[in-house]
Amino acid sequence: MIPYGRQDIAQADIDAVVEVLRSDFLTQGPVVPRFEKAVADYCGAGHAIAANSATSALHIACLALDLGPGDWLWTSPITFVASANCGLYCGAKVDFVDIDPRTYNLCPQALERKLVVAEREGRLPKVVVPVHLCGQPSAMAAIHALGQRYGFAIIEDASHAIGGRYQDAPIGDCRYSDVTVFSFHPVKVVTSAEGGMALTNNARLAERMALLRSHGITRDPALMTHEPDGPWYYQQVDLGFNYRMTELQGALGLSQMARLDEFVARRHVLARRYDEMLQSLPIITPWQHPDGYSGLHLYVVRLQRDKSNRHHRDVFSAMREQGIGVNLHYIPVHTQPFYQRMGFKTGDYPQSEAYYEEAISLPMFPAMSEAQQDQVVEALTRALQV
Repeated sequence: MIPYGRQDIAQADIDAVVEVLRSDFLTQGPVVPRFEKAVADYCGAGHAIAANSATSALHIACLALDLGPGDWLWTSPITFVASANCGLYCGAKVDFVDIDPRTYNLCPQALERKLVVAEREGRLPKVVVPVHLCGQPSAMAAIHALGQRYGFAIIEDASHAIGGRYQDAPIGDCRYSDVTVFSFHPVKVVTSAEGGMALTNNARLAERMALLRSHGITRDPALMTHEPDGPWYYQQVDLGFNYRMTELQGALGLSQMARLDEFVARRHVLARRYDEMLQSLPIITPWQHPDGYSGLHLYVVRLQRDKSNRHHRDVFSAMREQGIGVNLHYIPVHTQPFYQRMGFKTGDYPQSEAYYEEAISLPMFPAMSEAQQDQVVEALTRALQV
């Protein structure tokens, strides 16, 4: 089976993890701060806070922005459920904004239309979470301008997008957002096994997220309510969580950062090759906005149902039967049973639902060979012609 994604682990990565195993610290040591600095420096952000997953990073970002009961968080329906769940964790309400049919990201025009209605009804969002699907940046300048006008904070869910650029600047510089979140899951652009990171240019948000990822406990006298009793002293000053990243994860992530640009460049080579090889098939290949340079975590094609009599499910199944590990990113969040119990229903977001009925994620990862890519294209050709 050729998987849709796969980590690329070199000897240098193994050596970095082994070095930590032989060191004095397996957690809360010097390596995670070095990983944070490497990512912040790469992106041009002021602060980086590592966590044990991108989901955890989204959660503490929402809490740092004081999202809570009575507030609204809006995001895209085409994302992993964590982009929405992070609002529910805070006791807030969640709503969605339909996608742009070309980029598959949250549509800024749909966002503006929804904001006009929400302002009239007194239910404007406190936080909006644009998702950089497949690694392609959302229309952040337009979303930021709406945030300035309507007063909402912005968390970029850039789980797919490290190594990409927007308006010729690194995704993660937080020019147009309060916080940017990356994922380092094994199939992402770089990996720390499990892990995530929140970037911000706001020192107060950084301090709060760092506190919340570690039980709300501090050893910093400046954050304590009274003088410490002694050198052993710590205080819990907030209700936090155990969302810390281990030194092992930090070592792997730090080592992988040395090859980030190489990984992204290889993904672009593979994507261009797919673009050329798939031209004659009844599918839509990914469109890339000229404002961005995608991290290309995923290569998603859409079936042209008006040009093929093959059903989406049949094509997907035929690919799997031929040993091609295609996937689907994602099932629209508002169609999940948990969210339907809140009142969301099929038909609420037609562009997202149309995408779901046509999308297939083809295998793509840096170590993928041209022979494997040829095999994927041959299998897709057969699946569309059966």
